[in-house]
Amino acid sequence: MLKTGLIQQANSANTEANKSKLASNIAWCAGQGAKLIVLQELHNSLYFCQTENTVLFDLAETIPGPSTEFYSQLAKEHQIVLVTSLFEKRSAGLYHNTAVVFENDGSIAGKYRKMHIPDDPAYYEKFYFTPGDLGFEPIQTSVGKLGVLVCWDQWYPEAARLMALAGAEVLIYPTAIGYESSDQEDEKKRQLEAWMISQRGHAVANGLPVIAVNRTGFESDPSGQTNGIAFWGNSFVAGPQGEILAIAPESEDANLIVEIDLKRSESVRRWWPFLRDRRIDAYGDLTKRFID
Repeated sequence: MLKTGLIQQANSANTEANKSKLASNIAWCAGQGAKLIVLQELHNSLYFCQTENTVLFDLAETIPGPSTEFYSQLAKEHQIVLVTSLFEKRSAGLYHNTAVVFENDGSIAGKYRKMHIPDDPAYYEKFYFTPGDLGFEPIQTSVGKLGVLVCWDQWYPEAARLMALAGAEVLIYPTAIGYESSDQEDEKKRQLEAWMISQRGHAVANGLPVIAVNRTGFESDPSGQTNGIAFWGNSFVAGPQGEILAIAPESEDANLIVEIDLKRSESVRRWWPFLRDRRIDAYGDLTKRFID
């Protein structure tokens, strides 16, 4: 059993305060025996993509850099595998939304650059992030082979499948998603349910557990063009048949400690051999944008 910690929190504009809060929560989860700890998307700061502002590129850091040093020390101190989500400065004018995974000795086990980049009202990520170029490669760690993806990637079955085919033992989604505050209540319910169904579907289709860690709290739109985002929390872990193993509340900070049986995937895949029955000879059109 892999004891896993999920840290869901509301953030402020004070980056150092956010990191200090995370450090305390990481220590708490490690104290509960967690060997894998997963943080939410862009956890150092507010979700800055609500507006397009060149000044905000100052939030980006090189990898390695100050934040990787900070989280490296925490991983080493607590002897944990730590999944982080950083705004990477690769070069002037070239930035990525990058998940960095630390081994329990503090070394960088690997990184994943977000592949699918949204561009919607209040989620203007294409302004900030270049699409990833590292492919869908799981990251080998002492606790297993981690299929790390990021937020918008969670809507794409292709990404989950390619991670599974490359040997991932668990799918992990650091996330920042919520309601635009003018949405009607019935629309909010549909969006949240679709988000959970989609990821639980990836668990079922691939016979793998899924970890999704979202942020919570309200963040206003600095431009005033929208009513801001109420991040919907609900961080959760699903088993390889899509069953919910644990779920966080919507509007509160939460540290979830969940025991995940990575070996159960073997049994589930024997019962439901979806990988056996894939028609790989007939899927060529998946590489097309649309079939006219």
